[in-house]
Amino acid sequence: MSNSQDHTTDELTQSAASLQRSVQQQQDQRDAAKADEQESQEAVQTGETRQPGTPLPAQHLDKPGIEAQMDLKPRFMAPDYKGSGKLAGKVAIITGGDSGIGRAVAVLYAREGADVAIIYLNEHEDAEETCRHVQAEGQRCMVLPGDVRDVGFCQQAVQQVIDQFGQIDVLVNNAAFQEHADSLLDLTEERFDLTLKTNVYGYFHMAKAVLPHLKRGASIINTGSVTGLKGSKKLIDYSTTKGAIHAFTMALAGNLLEQGIRVNAVAPGPVWTPLNPADKPVDEITSFGKDTDMHRPAQPEELSPAYVFLASPACSSYITGIVLPVTGSVGE
Repeated sequence: MSNSQDHTTDELTQSAASLQRSVQQQQDQRDAAKADEQESQEAVQTGETRQPGTPLPAQHLDKPGIEAQMDLKPRFMAPDYKGSGKLAGKVAIITGGDSGIGRAVAVLYAREGADVAIIYLNEHEDAEETCRHVQAEGQRCMVLPGDVRDVGFCQQAVQQVIDQFGQIDVLVNNAAFQEHADSLLDLTEERFDLTLKTNVYGYFHMAKAVLPHLKRGASIINTGSVTGLKGSKKLIDYSTTKGAIHAFTMALAGNLLEQGIRVNAVAPGPVWTPLNPADKPVDEITSFGKDTDMHRPAQPEELSPAYVFLASPACSSYITGIVLPVTGSVGE
């Protein structure tokens, strides 16, 4: 090349490099502005009631977690939801019904005309509070403390409901154990068994105990999780059980279809219940749910209408074996 050609080539390459840097700088500025915007993003609101966003109260609860002790009480009353008799004359059993999603479901089932039996571990204060709200909706309520890992307890509890209410039309399997672990090596066999037997065996025991009493039109609803759809690196055992629950739901739906019994699941994303401050460290709970597209966790009252929908033949008689995601993120 001649010197003039070298000079021209050098100018062109420098110009191209300069252009690349200019584009880079502009994009860096946009990224920085976007990061600032994301840092200050407010919780997305899509309903009439404004729901709490982050930061949430820094709090850590002792297990199993008492809702009455939470600094920010979960919202479960669903004041915009009007009952219309979708479950009139029915009887529902709800495990983990003392608080969180279970409490919210109990209230709406009562608002729709169902009597409710609540199964819970030992959170007596929470269970009695839920019972009062069920009764305030004009329905009867039973509270039955016990461990769903125990097949004998599950059978006994179901018999008590039959003795008291005479029938069972809806089972909501909702009781759960969750505890984070940074490494697979932190999960002992004892701990893995505790999660599996609470979250999977408990559902199995309850479904098997109620089945002889269910008639055509009855419904079983299992609480799954977004972690069962996507996994969660610090909830290996919990995610495993939730994936199993989703498969259990679909398999049991096919098994019971000819009997006219529907089986479905709800897969919540992050929900503000005692389960989470009883799991996450204080420094993490303040941002709980912020990484969803709505930049906040759900409140239990935002989940409970899905359980009404799946329980009522008037709403979902042609739906069985689905896992309904309610996650606060687009397309999940």
